[in-house]
Amino acid sequence: MALYEHVFLARQDLSQQQVEALVEQYKGVVEAGGGSFGRVENWGLKSLTYRINKNRKAHYTLIDITAPAAAVHEMERQMGLSEDVLRFMTIKVEAHEEGASAMMQKRDDREREGRFGDRPRFGDRERGDRGDRGDRGGDRDRGPRRPREQAEGAAE
Repeated sequence: MALYEHVFLARQDLSQQQVEALVEQYKGVVEAGGGSFGRVENWGLKSLTYRINKNRKAHYTLIDITAPAAAVHEMERQMGLSEDVLRFMTIKVEAHEEGASAMMQKRDDREREGRFGDRPRFGDRERGDRGDRGDRGGDRDRGPRRPREQAEGAAE
Protein backbone atom coordinates (compact mmCIF):
# COMPACT_ATOMS: atom_id res chain seq x y z
CA MET A 1 0.00 0.00 0.00
CA ALA A 2 1.10 3.54 -0.70
CA LEU A 3 1.79 6.23 1.89
CA TYR A 4 0.16 9.66 1.61
CA GLU A 5 0.07 12.96 3.48
CA HIS A 6 -3.28 14.67 3.15
CA VAL A 7 -4.17 18.23 4.23
CA PHE A 8 -7.66 19.66 4.06
CA LEU A 9 -9.21 23.03 4.91
CA ALA A 10 -12.66 23.09 6.50
CA ARG A 11 -14.98 26.10 6.68
CA GLN A 12 -14.41 28.63 9.46
CA ASP A 13 -17.94 28.41 10.88
CA LEU A 14 -17.60 24.71 11.78
CA SER A 15 -16.91 23.81 15.38
CA GLN A 16 -13.91 21.71 16.36
CA GLN A 17 -16.23 18.73 16.99
CA GLN A 18 -17.65 19.04 13.46
CA VAL A 19 -14.14 19.04 11.99
CA GLU A 20 -13.32 15.91 14.01
CA ALA A 21 -16.54 14.34 12.72
CA LEU A 22 -15.37 15.06 9.15
CA VAL A 23 -12.06 13.32 9.92
CA GLU A 24 -13.95 10.28 11.26
CA GLN A 25 -16.21 10.25 8.20
CA TYR A 26 -13.24 10.19 5.81
CA LYS A 27 -11.45 7.67 8.01
CA GLY A 28 -14.40 5.33 7.47
CA VAL A 29 -14.15 5.82 3.69
CA VAL A 30 -10.43 4.99 3.68
CA GLU A 31 -10.87 1.98 5.96
CA ALA A 32 -13.70 0.68 3.76
CA GLY A 33 -11.24 0.82 0.87
CA GLY A 34 -8.65 -1.23 2.77
CA GLY A 35 -6.46 1.58 4.18
CA SER A 36 -5.78 3.21 7.51
CA PHE A 37 -5.08 6.60 9.05
CA GLY A 38 -1.86 7.33 10.91
CA ARG A 39 -1.41 10.54 12.83
CA VAL A 40 -4.05 13.23 12.62
CA GLU A 41 -2.90 16.76 13.45
CA ASN A 42 -5.31 19.62 13.86
CA TRP A 43 -3.46 22.85 13.10
CA GLY A 44 -6.38 24.98 14.22
CA LEU A 45 -8.21 27.93 12.73
CA LYS A 46 -5.80 29.95 10.54
CA SER A 47 -6.19 32.95 8.27
CA LEU A 48 -6.28 32.31 4.56
CA THR A 49 -4.12 34.27 2.12
CA TYR A 50 -7.19 35.02 0.04
CA ARG A 51 -10.92 34.44 0.42
CA ILE A 52 -12.27 31.04 -0.57
CA ASN A 53 -16.06 30.83 -0.90
CA LYS A 54 -16.45 33.94 1.28
CA ASN A 55 -14.28 32.41 4.06
CA ARG A 56 -11.33 34.38 5.44
CA LYS A 57 -10.22 31.60 7.80
CA ALA A 58 -10.22 27.80 7.75
CA HIS A 59 -9.61 24.80 10.03
CA TYR A 60 -6.42 23.07 8.82
CA THR A 61 -5.98 19.32 9.36
CA LEU A 62 -3.09 17.00 8.39
CA ILE A 63 -3.61 13.24 8.04
CA ASP A 64 -1.07 10.48 7.36
CA ILE A 65 -2.73 7.78 5.25
CA THR A 66 -1.63 4.26 4.34
CA ALA A 67 -4.04 3.03 1.68
CA PRO A 68 -4.45 1.84 -1.90
CA ALA A 69 -4.92 4.59 -4.48
CA ALA A 70 -8.59 3.74 -5.04
CA ALA A 71 -9.46 4.45 -1.39
CA VAL A 72 -7.69 7.83 -1.51
CA HIS A 73 -9.46 8.73 -4.77
CA GLU A 74 -12.84 7.92 -3.21
CA MET A 75 -12.04 10.07 -0.16
CA GLU A 76 -10.98 12.96 -2.45
CA ARG A 77 -14.17 12.54 -4.51
CA GLN A 78 -16.31 12.84 -1.40
CA MET A 79 -14.32 15.85 -0.17
CA GLY A 80 -14.88 17.54 -3.52
CA LEU A 81 -18.65 17.09 -3.09
CA SER A 82 -18.71 18.34 0.50
CA GLU A 83 -19.55 22.01 1.12
CA ASP A 84 -17.65 21.89 4.43
CA VAL A 85 -14.28 21.23 2.77
CA LEU A 86 -12.82 24.28 1.03
CA ARG A 87 -9.58 22.79 -0.32
CA PHE A 88 -7.58 19.59 0.00
CA MET A 89 -4.23 18.26 -1.18
CA THR A 90 -2.84 14.72 -1.13
CA ILE A 91 0.83 13.97 -1.65
CA LYS A 92 2.39 10.53 -2.05
CA VAL A 93 5.43 10.14 0.22
CA GLU A 94 8.16 7.55 0.65
CA ALA A 95 7.82 7.45 4.45
CA HIS A 96 5.73 9.23 7.06
CA GLU A 97 7.53 11.78 9.24
CA GLU A 98 8.20 10.81 12.82
CA GLY A 99 7.04 13.19 15.53
CA ALA A 100 5.26 16.48 15.06
CA SER A 101 5.00 18.20 11.68
CA ALA A 102 6.77 21.47 10.92
CA MET A 103 3.57 23.44 11.61
CA MET A 104 3.20 21.94 15.08
CA GLN A 105 6.90 22.46 15.87
CA LYS A 106 6.61 26.13 14.89
CA ARG A 107 3.60 26.52 17.20
CA ASP A 108 5.51 24.87 20.08
CA ASP A 109 8.46 27.21 19.55
CA ARG A 110 6.21 30.29 19.66
CA GLU A 111 4.51 29.11 22.86
CA ARG A 112 7.85 28.47 24.53
CA GLU A 113 9.38 31.81 23.58
CA GLY A 114 6.40 33.92 24.52
CA ARG A 115 4.74 36.55 22.44
CA PHE A 116 7.83 38.42 21.26
CA GLY A 117 10.37 35.59 21.20
CA ASP A 118 13.97 36.67 21.40
CA ARG A 119 13.44 39.90 19.45
CA PRO A 120 14.40 43.09 21.23
CA ARG A 121 11.43 45.32 21.88
CA PHE A 122 11.33 48.94 20.72
CA GLY A 123 13.76 51.02 22.74
CA ASP A 124 15.60 47.99 24.13
CA ARG A 125 18.40 47.89 21.60
CA GLU A 126 21.82 49.12 22.55
CA ARG A 127 22.80 52.13 20.49
CA GLY A 128 26.55 51.99 21.13
CA ASP A 129 29.08 54.70 20.28
CA ARG A 130 28.31 56.45 17.02
CA GLY A 131 31.82 57.83 16.64
CA ASP A 132 32.83 61.28 15.40
CA ARG A 133 30.18 62.59 13.05
CA GLY A 134 31.89 65.85 12.23
CA ASP A 135 30.16 69.21 12.05
CA ARG A 136 26.46 68.72 11.38
CA GLY A 137 25.63 72.39 11.06
CA GLY A 138 23.17 72.11 8.22
CA ASP A 139 23.71 74.48 5.25
CA ARG A 140 27.34 75.28 6.05
CA ASP A 141 28.66 72.42 3.92
CA ARG A 142 26.66 73.37 0.83
CA GLY A 143 28.53 76.46 -0.26
CA PRO A 144 27.07 79.73 -1.58
CA ARG A 145 23.57 79.72 -2.98
CA ARG A 146 22.85 80.90 -6.48
CA PRO A 147 19.75 82.96 -7.18
CA ARG A 148 17.00 81.15 -9.04
CA GLU A 149 16.92 81.81 -12.72
CA GLN A 150 13.69 83.33 -13.86
CA ALA A 151 11.73 81.75 -16.64
CA GLU A 152 11.84 83.34 -20.08
CA GLY A 153 9.23 85.98 -20.66
CA ALA A 154 8.63 86.53 -16.96
CA ALA A 155 8.09 90.10 -15.78
CA GLU A 156 11.15 91.67 -14.27
